[in-house]
Amino acid sequence: MPRVQLPAVTPKRKAWNKGRIIGQKRPLFPKQVWAIRARLELASYPRDLTLFNVAIDSKLRGCDLVKLTVTDLVKGDRVRERVLVIQSKTKKPVQFELTENTRDSVLLWVKSPEMFACQFMFPSRFHDRPHISTRQYGRLVRDWVTSIGLEPSAYGTHSLRRTKAAEIYRKTGNLRAVQLLLGHTKVDSTVRYLGVELEDALSIAEGIDI
Repeated sequence: MPRVQLPAVTPKRKAWNKGRIIGQKRPLFPKQVWAIRARLELASYPRDLTLFNVAIDSKLRGCDLVKLTVTDLVKGDRVRERVLVIQSKTKKPVQFELTENTRDSVLLWVKSPEMFACQFMFPSRFHDRPHISTRQYGRLVRDWVTSIGLEPSAYGTHSLRRTKAAEIYRKTGNLRAVQLLLGHTKVDSTVRYLGVELEDALSIAEGIDI
């Protein structure tokens, strides 16, 4: 009886994203921001508190946030209220504001013994790196959101970049302002980034009478 050659069966690989939440990471709500901030203050983590506050205010990508220098944020013995940096991705300048709460944490951090003779705002503890890496920043973000009971896979470094921008858009509906604050070259990018839906746009339009 002739032998029947059966087709080879390739074992199915587990999908890399099985069980994971993918897509855009959620922004934090104001109460979640304050919950994380309070935990960092109580734990006496001045570096992490400063990093968190600056991340929320600056709306910077992680690659630009970790490279901030002391002179970017501090002039003399005062913390700047407004800061201008060149974005790594677009090579274009973007400005951001530092609120009073953030300025206080920046000043305390730069005056701490750990920051003696440091060039970067968030120096690495490894001698071969001048500042923390984006990967380390990502791990910190996961720790922060987990500490207040959030699902870490739903949040990431872009959550902090989107948080204040999303709140500004929610309160004003001004996409152009958010576009400038995020440093986007096209407003279409801002629409996609914020996840603006037609229903959102119609709700804003309904509130405007001319």
